[in-house]
Amino acid sequence: MTATERAPIIFERLRARYPKTVPALDHHNAWELLVATVLAAQCTDARVNMVTPKLFARWPGPAELALASQEDLEEVVRSTGFFRNKAKNLIGAAKRVMDAFGGQVPRTLAELVTLPGVARKTANIVLSNSFGVNEGIAVDTHVTRLAYRLALTDSDDPVKIERDLMPLFPQDQWGEINHLLVYFGRDICDARKPKCPECELSDICPKRGVGKK
Repeated sequence: MTATERAPIIFERLRARYPKTVPALDHHNAWELLVATVLAAQCTDARVNMVTPKLFARWPGPAELALASQEDLEEVVRSTGFFRNKAKNLIGAAKRVMDAFGGQVPRTLAELVTLPGVARKTANIVLSNSFGVNEGIAVDTHVTRLAYRLALTDSDDPVKIERDLMPLFPQDQWGEINHLLVYFGRDICDARKPKCPECELSDICPKRGVGKK
């Protein structure tokens, strides 16, 4: 079975398992999702969700965060890891949103990736979930792992993986396939101990890398 043949089966089965998909990061608008996604790098969504209420209470939007001191923001986001770089990028992103985009989160990938700390993954997550725009597929660690195990890509580079995945799924599924693979990666297709006997995809999965150290 080729990747082209396998992809729609994967989508259909995972969608049956997860009929409703939403981001795991708590947010109320595009700016909050952008900030939360930046903080989620090398950090759990659960930890980020513990940090963002205090952050948004103190700095509700880009206008407020653009005026924050880096030291103050670092203290709030410290527990998410890499806090100095994250604080610097978030303040820089807030300033650019205010100066270049009139205080509104931009709605194109090309514009979003000009914000400090925002690469394609974060941009795709914001576009899909906040604006219903699918310009690409967000590739995180779960998507990277499952795409390789399911032989949808031969690469471990997120940009190349995204390029491989996009032709396999209709564009209106690009946002949802990210959620489906992330959910499934957390629940079943674990990095170290995948639950293959419980997997709906076991009969079509090449299981690449499973059982290897």
